[in-house]
Amino acid sequence: MDYSKKNMSMKFNMKNIIGITVCLISQAMAAQFYVGVQSGIGNIQSDVKETIAGNRLGGALKAGYVYSLTNHIGIGTGLEFSQYKQEVSLINTSGTLTNYEVDPSGSAFVYNVTTGSYNEKQTLHAVQIPLFLQYKRNINKGIDFNFRAGAKYFLPVKYKIDARASYVNGAAYYPDVNLNIDNLPEYGFGGHSNYAATGEYETKGIVMSMFELGFTFDMGTKNSLYAAMFFENGYGSVLDQNTDKSYIGYHPTSVVDRKANGLYSTDKDAKLRPVAFGVTLGWNFK
Repeated sequence: MDYSKKNMSMKFNMKNIIGITVCLISQAMAAQFYVGVQSGIGNIQSDVKETIAGNRLGGALKAGYVYSLTNHIGIGTGLEFSQYKQEVSLINTSGTLTNYEVDPSGSAFVYNVTTGSYNEKQTLHAVQIPLFLQYKRNINKGIDFNFRAGAKYFLPVKYKIDARASYVNGAAYYPDVNLNIDNLPEYGFGGHSNYAATGEYETKGIVMSMFELGFTFDMGTKNSLYAAMFFENGYGSVLDQNTDKSYIGYHPTSVVDRKANGLYSTDKDAKLRPVAFGVTLGWNFK
């Protein structure tokens, strides 16, 4: 991967986003500001076939404003801090996954990792910058119907893995000499019980679509309560790595200090995208 081109592309995208945000802020005199919270089901969908993920509650804190273009149409932006949590495990709870590694002498080998009851708790924190159009229409005294549609720049801050297994066994096969090694702990081969380790996925920013459908209820001349249902869907992949990795890493001198790379690291081309839906509650003020 050409990191210089990647960095230039990311800088260019960020400059565009920041430029649009600054332009909108400069028009904030006619804007309606908002703060709010978002809660619902949020998970990171993947196409790694050997895994299964369970949904858990996610949420976000958000602030921003909507600039009115007409009586019914507005354009909005802001800043959001979101959290996604989920648990991921192997479909086959005692399965073996294979990867290729190189030992300290430079010899390549096939690394077979077998675990029991492997499970990883994943926590993803991200910053999101939304840009959306809002349609608003009054439907009763003090009540407005609202529909928002747009996109968000989703920038992962930290994607943490907390891995556990009842046992781990790492075995090597050297095809050049037809040699299997499964019990040589001083060289990193063998097993041990009650594995526990933490790690992080390598990530990058992506774009998400966003939709909100709800109502505002006037709470005075300058304040209103906002309640809506939302749906967000990511495009592209937040995973950013160059090579396939063993989900439990090879350690050349120990069987108890193996790094947790995570199940999604087994496929460098895996598509990991955030998806969330739930309820938004906010407070609008001028």
